[in-house]
Amino acid sequence: MCLNQALPGSIETITLGCRLNLYESEAMRGLAQTAGLCDVILINTCAVTAEAVRQARQTIRRAKKDKPDATIVVTGCAAQIDPAMFAVMPEVDHVIGNGEKTSPQTFMDLAGGKAERVVVNDIMSVHETAGHLIDGVQDRARAYVQVQNGCDHRCTFCIIPFGRGNSRSVPAGEVVAMIDRLVAKGVPEVVLSGVDMTSWGADLPGQPSLGDLVQRILKLVPDLNRLRLSSLDAVEIDETLFRLFADEERMMPHMHLSLQHGSDLILKRMKRRHSRADAIQLARRLRSIRPEIVFGADLIAGFPTETEDHFADTLSLVDEMDLTFLHVFPYSPRPQTPAAHMPQIAPTTIKARAAALRQKGHSVLTRYLDRQIGTTQTVLLERDGRGRLNSFAEVQITGGEAGGLIKAHITSRTETHLIGVRV
Repeated sequence: MCLNQALPGSIETITLGCRLNLYESEAMRGLAQTAGLCDVILINTCAVTAEAVRQARQTIRRAKKDKPDATIVVTGCAAQIDPAMFAVMPEVDHVIGNGEKTSPQTFMDLAGGKAERVVVNDIMSVHETAGHLIDGVQDRARAYVQVQNGCDHRCTFCIIPFGRGNSRSVPAGEVVAMIDRLVAKGVPEVVLSGVDMTSWGADLPGQPSLGDLVQRILKLVPDLNRLRLSSLDAVEIDETLFRLFADEERMMPHMHLSLQHGSDLILKRMKRRHSRADAIQLARRLRSIRPEIVFGADLIAGFPTETEDHFADTLSLVDEMDLTFLHVFPYSPRPQTPAAHMPQIAPTTIKARAAALRQKGHSVLTRYLDRQIGTTQTVLLERDGRGRLNSFAEVQITGGEAGGLIKAHITSRTETHLIGVRV
């Protein structure tokens, strides 16, 4: 066993999937170091698609091949949902569940040789989410702060509630204290993250809204320069949050929406809670109060029973909402979900529709990038001269130190990002 001051590189984390996994990987790294672990690879898996699970297994095999003497610890949503699948892999030494992966005791047991090979309990029995708070996953420019975990909704395509459990919120006081520490360290931008962000507060006394949390952060941490939100549900944005987008310049004019589809019938079969009209109205309302706002969206191609007309509804929704950043998922059936038992679309059709949707995404992104050429904008520099506009569009800047807010003149673009010079 290593001492707490383990050698650099003796604890490696490999993170697959969402930003929340990245956050939790950093928490696990800290717990492993405190426990004195070394020569350990922590693999934090994703289960959002069948392809994600395949990649997890491939990653495990590659990690063991590259470092045959390392202890392989597998966790994350795929491990939570199907621990037996990973337990039978000869490369895997330990499988731990999502409820256990941020517990100090888990890592003390691993370090002391007391851990069982598989430690995965009922995720639905977990009721707290603040126990593993760290000071955000951060580079010098931006920190990601988890405020919520789990989901109470049961979309027919989604396996994630079985990996993350029911919705649970980090109390506002804990969030504010963490962000205050980050700002004191010089972090200019904070991104709030969670599995179902707009459900924040429903399990807390008084049932405060996400808007209440954001308002409290902006009021109690006045030195915070920029606040950004991760993916939101289109029908659960409360009035306080609308007002803050209108009145608060520190709220970044960028919103990523969990839309999934553009057809009302498919949305109903997905068991989504919004309609096409709801999504369009949301975009119009937000633009009316914050004209510069830019939207991203999660969209699924090839959901069971999807016809060409249904798919055309998704393509046209991109234009009607003037979406800019598309995150496209080709549908893949997940065990334990109702959609897996619906009439499936041919894999070749799914692949073709996903490709068409990605091409649409490329078209709308380049159109947006073209509109930025010739403008002078604020850029938050991240690293290697790369930064982000307020809209989250990426820009390459000549000169400038990472972590700072600068002004830049946008001169041109590539296929994926802007080119600018500092002014």
